[in-house]
Amino acid sequence: MAPTLPNAGALAGCKVIDLSRVLGGPYCTQILADHGADVLKIEPPGGDETRGWGPPFLGDTASYFIGVNRNKEGMTLDLSQPAGQELLRHLLADADVLVENFKPGTLEKWGLGFDTLSQAFPKLIHCRVSGFGADGPLGGLPGYDACAQAMCGLMSVNGEADGEATRVGLPVVDMVTGLNAAVAILLALNERTRSGLGQFLDITLYDCALSLLHPHAPNYFYSGKVPKRSGNAHPNIAPYETLPTASGPIFLAVGNNRQFAQLAQVLEAPALAADARYAHNADRLQNRQALRDELSALLAGQNAAELADRLLRAGVPAAAVQTVDQALAHPHTKHRGMVLQHGDYQGVGSPIKLSRTPATLRKLPPALAPTNPNN
Repeated sequence: MAPTLPNAGALAGCKVIDLSRVLGGPYCTQILADHGADVLKIEPPGGDETRGWGPPFLGDTASYFIGVNRNKEGMTLDLSQPAGQELLRHLLADADVLVENFKPGTLEKWGLGFDTLSQAFPKLIHCRVSGFGADGPLGGLPGYDACAQAMCGLMSVNGEADGEATRVGLPVVDMVTGLNAAVAILLALNERTRSGLGQFLDITLYDCALSLLHPHAPNYFYSGKVPKRSGNAHPNIAPYETLPTASGPIFLAVGNNRQFAQLAQVLEAPALAADARYAHNADRLQNRQALRDELSALLAGQNAAELADRLLRAGVPAAAVQTVDQALAHPHTKHRGMVLQHGDYQGVGSPIKLSRTPATLRKLPPALAPTNPNN
């Protein structure tokens, strides 16, 4: 991200009221805030529960909260009380976007649902992040990342073939829901330039989890076979998996015949490329285990990082398997500006790079503030 600049960013002048907590909503609004939106995070009197999701902590605030709440102003508000509801309406008078993840029906009960707010604020874009939406067989029920992973098939295809279904090791459903919410807001802002009207954006963890089922869903649609776990091996491509080396695992992602020929050349194994069993991807899939055995033998004396570099420079997708600290310390991570540091604050930078209006770090995550948004 670019150095701190006042009033910079593609969304400068866009006012966002953020009532969301935990991850999906806050991740969405941090994307908007990084790119210049004026985001006011409104928390209940006890604060966003993730403030306590530690250790680790910075002061009395958990790293979990710090990771998705930069570039926002903060205040607390009890929306269950008439005074809190009235103040929210006052704040919405000049707002462009409202983001919230209350259980469907909660804001409606307080007279703050879209039908009511849109009459008072016809230009307001109201984005709701929820588990399942307001209606349907599961409508109104609470949703959680890991439960969505289990329910929507993600866990069923994640893990070793002979092991248990496994949760993806990061909250991928929450985060892709936040991304989709941000995309929806930008779409609605663009449409509003034509119609002059806001609209309701219904973004659910359930829908977003199902949207991640590529290529497993199309494989099922067109084969009728239920996808199974295959560890790190790809269901449609070979070799596309981790393999052992002398220094640790390497991931090979060989997507076409040219890359396979280059792999054989770098490994000084011309017989591999000439073997009819491996001539085309379908052949390599059919003979996956034999290919894995041959590659494992060829890799046994290799250094994963050095080999991955040689392969990449030869046009073969490959990577040594790095730990989080190694990834964050990588020279290319620094080059891309993907680690931010300001005093005690450290964070992952914005991956969205714009040439004229880059993302900026303007504000550190807010402390738990009283009702005055200027504090």
